[in-house]
Amino acid sequence: MRYGFAIDTKRCIGCHTCSVACHIENNLPEGIWWTSALTEGGEYMDTPKGVFPNTRMGYITLACQHCENPACVKVCPVGATYKDPETGIVHQDPEKCIGCRMCMAACPYNGVRSFNWEEPKFHVGHAVGDAAAFTHQKHTVEKCTRCYHRLAKGEQPMCVTVCLSRARYWGDLDDPESEISKVILERDYKQLLPEQGTNPSVYYLV
Repeated sequence: MRYGFAIDTKRCIGCHTCSVACHIENNLPEGIWWTSALTEGGEYMDTPKGVFPNTRMGYITLACQHCENPACVKVCPVGATYKDPETGIVHQDPEKCIGCRMCMAACPYNGVRSFNWEEPKFHVGHAVGDAAAFTHQKHTVEKCTRCYHRLAKGEQPMCVTVCLSRARYWGDLDDPESEISKVILERDYKQLLPEQGTNPSVYYLV
């Protein structure tokens, strides 16, 4: 089994609902985001490509790519970053993390990991939802977990559940009958930085 995402860039409207829902579901502290919606078009964020009136701007949601060959796992000196062989999910263990940030330096996808420089601050002082709050500690790295606590209950990651435009597909990439396997066979797609050889498990449908 290898879980993956397919994100339809033609359907994504850049509403940030996935980012906010992730923040709430995982009880993230202030300033920490595991997923974000970036603009694609012009040279800078929030700028379109082309000349008015012929302009174009799209959106790409960015989070940990949970690569098949993760560069971060290879460089972690204490085994805090590791890949689950049963699901393909790349985990970050806050109890083992020593805050060296070598995983952040090795990862070719800028911005998918966050570092807690200070003691985490929360808008609420308790866990939200029906699951135990994710542990957040000072001087540790954290990132998307693919809501493994929800997967254990047979549920999908929260970002998939709340997507307003139904732009996200989720499933087992090793199962040819899964929805995600079928959609990436039927549609053109791109993966981020394929030249890095990491083989990310996120497919952007174009």
